[in-house]
Amino acid sequence: MTIARHIAESLQASSWIRKMFEEGTTLKAQHGADRVCDFTLGNPNVPPPESFKKALRDVAGNAAIDHAYMSNAGYPETRQAVAGQVAREQNSPVTGDDIIMTCGAAGGLNVILKAILNPGETVVTPTPFFVEYRFYVQNHGGRLITAPSLPGFDLDLEALSRSIDENTRAVLINSPNNPTGVVYSADTLDRLGKMLAEKSRGMGRNIYLIADEPYRDIVYDNAVVPAIFDKYADSLVVTSYSKTLSLPGERIGFVAVNPAMAHKQDLLAAMVFTNRVLGFVNAPALMQRVIARMPGEHVNINEYARKRERLCAILSDCGYDFIKPAGAFYLFPKSPLADDVAFVRRLQQELVLAVPGSGFGGPGYFRLAYCVDDRTIENAAPGFKKAIEAVK
Repeated sequence: MTIARHIAESLQASSWIRKMFEEGTTLKAQHGADRVCDFTLGNPNVPPPESFKKALRDVAGNAAIDHAYMSNAGYPETRQAVAGQVAREQNSPVTGDDIIMTCGAAGGLNVILKAILNPGETVVTPTPFFVEYRFYVQNHGGRLITAPSLPGFDLDLEALSRSIDENTRAVLINSPNNPTGVVYSADTLDRLGKMLAEKSRGMGRNIYLIADEPYRDIVYDNAVVPAIFDKYADSLVVTSYSKTLSLPGERIGFVAVNPAMAHKQDLLAAMVFTNRVLGFVNAPALMQRVIARMPGEHVNINEYARKRERLCAILSDCGYDFIKPAGAFYLFPKSPLADDVAFVRRLQQELVLAVPGSGFGGPGYFRLAYCVDDRTIENAAPGFKKAIEAVK
């Protein structure tokens, strides 16, 4: 074998998102890109705010800035600016010392997992889940354990509790959720924190709660993403500016550690180290300087809200069953066929590209990313209707 066995196995089970995207590339070559309605990738299409463009121009035009190595945790002034925003969101006295700048949320999650996992230990996450979580955990010798969610995709705390044992190192949640768009309530998170505290005491070891929050600012209908720091001491937030500022290619994000964590300094030191040895070294210098100038800024959420309303109206008129998302920019409708992969193939015949829910640990559903242009949504309407009528 020319490549590592575990990588070969991972390639076999690789992301359905990428598989469907690649198949879409073939369809676009055959039929023309303008005829294919592609809802596969969560690639933001709302432009960054004007404040970002100004900050970028100002920073790039400053001849006094240097490009030298820095602390692996990031620039102190950036960490302090980020801490101010996190402190407001988490109702907690977060300081710059509690922040580590990372290469996006993906980089942040790998930095955390490298720092906390021993070989064979587990991370528990509710289904459906972002598929890369499994590979991130495997990167560091761990195993991902999944627990089913309640109908409506809220956390099933009993199922999570049953999935936790002496090998559990962390519980990983994602709110607003990809792929469902669900936002977990403050009451649910409070009960989760109490359950984890009880489990940690009973096992004599701390179980971390990791909140992956790249969609925190993309919420609708006055929804609020609750704080977690006031609900559980051994908690971390990891996020990026990929979605809130439409900067996925810039790879900029951070990890915030709860200041109430008992062993905070040990964990911070470990993550500074893992940020370096994983090869990230530090988050991109230019983007650190830019985001330090615009804490709390985000894209025009109304654009995504409008796209959500239109796509929901189309699917509702066609007879699809779905829960209207409270956040993020995904719909996760129920498949009219029990075999969600087969239904996604049927949508392909209408030149509509979706991702099977099976790829997210949610069989029987399919995901639509509505961070697309309006024409894509409108052009897909006849295809959605034909596909559901063909299988009913």
